[in-house]
Amino acid sequence: MRKVLFLCTGNSCRSQMAEGWTRHLKGDQIESYSAGIKVHGLDPVAVRLMAESGVDISRQRSKPINELRGIEFDLVITVCDNARASCPAFLGKAKVIHVGFDDPPRLASGAKTESERLAPYRRVRDEISAFVESLPEAIDLY
Repeated sequence: MRKVLFLCTGNSCRSQMAEGWTRHLKGDQIESYSAGIKVHGLDPVAVRLMAESGVDISRQRSKPINELRGIEFDLVITVCDNARASCPAFLGKAKVIHVGFDDPPRLASGAKTESERLAPYRRVRDEISAFVESLPEAIDLY
């Protein structure tokens, strides 16, 4: 089974969604992990909207990249520009690629209604799901 790490700045939203979708959709083919350059805690809105799609990420937790030392990843996917710029060097066979997704909390910060606040989370959740659906075949395209 391939080991894939989704890396983000705070490991609170996008990388957590990606880990959850991968476990849900590709758990028989990919061992999925997520981590952050820093730790911001699990975003409760991300948890809620993943559950809305039938994926429970409530037991996942925000963790720093150094907590996963010693794991030989096949692929590291940075999901935000800051993680891409700050991505530590991975020794061994890990291929590092960037697949950027918008930051739902940042986009939702100026929302005036609950519907406006949740819209970016739903959009990014669905974009991440579509990307994960293309795994592991897409790995070879990068």
